[in-house]
Amino acid sequence: MSQKIIPVVLSGGSGTRLWPVSRQTFPKQFWPLISQQTLIQQTVLRGRAVRDAAPLIICNAEHRFIVAEQMRQIGITSSRIVLEPKARNSGPAIAAAAFLLAEEDPNTIMWVMAADALIRDEKALKESLDLAVKAARQGYIATFGITPEHPETGYGYIETGTPLSIHASEKNGAVFHVRRFIEKPTRDAAEALIRTGHVLWNSGMFVTSAATFIREIQRHAPAIGAATESAVRGRTRDLDFERLDAEAFARCPSISVDYAIAEKTECAAVVKSHFGWSDIGSWDAVWEAQDKDAAGNATRGDVILDNSRDCLVQTDGPLIALAGMEDTMVVATEDAVMVTRRGQGQEVRKIVKKLESLGHRAATSHRKIYRPWGHYTSLARGEAFQVKQIVVHPRGKLSLQKHQHRAEHWVVVSGTATVTRDADILTISANESIYIPVGTPHRLENLGAEPLIVIEVQTGLYLEEDDIIRLDDIYARGEARGD
Repeated sequence: MSQKIIPVVLSGGSGTRLWPVSRQTFPKQFWPLISQQTLIQQTVLRGRAVRDAAPLIICNAEHRFIVAEQMRQIGITSSRIVLEPKARNSGPAIAAAAFLLAEEDPNTIMWVMAADALIRDEKALKESLDLAVKAARQGYIATFGITPEHPETGYGYIETGTPLSIHASEKNGAVFHVRRFIEKPTRDAAEALIRTGHVLWNSGMFVTSAATFIREIQRHAPAIGAATESAVRGRTRDLDFERLDAEAFARCPSISVDYAIAEKTECAAVVKSHFGWSDIGSWDAVWEAQDKDAAGNATRGDVILDNSRDCLVQTDGPLIALAGMEDTMVVATEDAVMVTRRGQGQEVRKIVKKLESLGHRAATSHRKIYRPWGHYTSLARGEAFQVKQIVVHPRGKLSLQKHQHRAEHWVVVSGTATVTRDADILTISANESIYIPVGTPHRLENLGAEPLIVIEVQTGLYLEEDDIIRLDDIYARGEARGD
């Protein structure tokens, strides 16, 4: 019987180098940065195209409904979504996947990949994957190494050792033992590494059997092994999700798979690959990946250029006009604008750290906040008032709740709202409104087939999202951290 090959998609991290688009509440893998599909959608569809198997997705518990909705949008209904109660980096995440898959078959081959990479040549990817699977069946933990195109300081590197006796195709090179893994080097160090001719970029993808990974995690990182095995045994169902045991998972050290296993194991192998890989980890990488005009400019949104070349200009909000600029990157959202020189994309994370130190909301959240029932956008805020636009999906339903400090006035813009207010259930149509006094149990629901759009005016001395007492919630959210 042939071993199953299961795509394992890691959807963690906050993508701070892609701020202001990528933020903690809605990070880069959920945005359509390169095509009409988001990065996680592209990743899962790629796994389906290369290996027709349902993916196992590991994500932050706060992102569970975003992941589920984005899978629904692309017709993936059989994915297995596993929730990390706390971010612990890639080492514990992959270990948890290994223990989960080993329950059914320890010989299952895991194809582990991040949710935010770009791959242009799926045929070449399949050839590399076939080689990696052969290595995995021989007991190796195989990764994919990419021939460096320039001295990139944002990637890790792999130094190749002796070749394995695994037949390679003409396009994709041989499979090698790994001599060593090299973390993100300085530019001078990267140039020196490339000159040796024996290094590859580390793609961050791994192929191995669940049994092999469990053996190596127990040998080289036993604390991770014990904690993740306990977290898997103690997992619970949460609607359509599997939630790892929080107490057990919290005992895991936060460590990458490279530090925990790859740099220590004696069974690391690397497939020399040429499938058009790029880690979409910075705005420089986005510029590299996008189509450009004759002057080398990549643009998205409402953009006007004059006498400018080799620029990246992207906006989800205001018009951006650029004149007489070279090697410039401008990215605008509804509430923030980032400007830097091309080649300095790795520095954007420093801006995010400064914003975090100032307690600025833009460091972590957008004006538009996504919820399982839809989303809301803060339109205006002042002393003792806030105005929001609320969009509720068809069949979406907010929690039955009340507020201790604020009253709300709802005006229906389009669609039909079913409103619970105390013991009454009312139907509110377009151009009609309803008032919700402080302390009144209430619920907003869309029973129609089209999105419901509501303008909400909040009044009160305290307007934060933690002023919610949930009385009933179809999404089983117990925490009062906004609806």
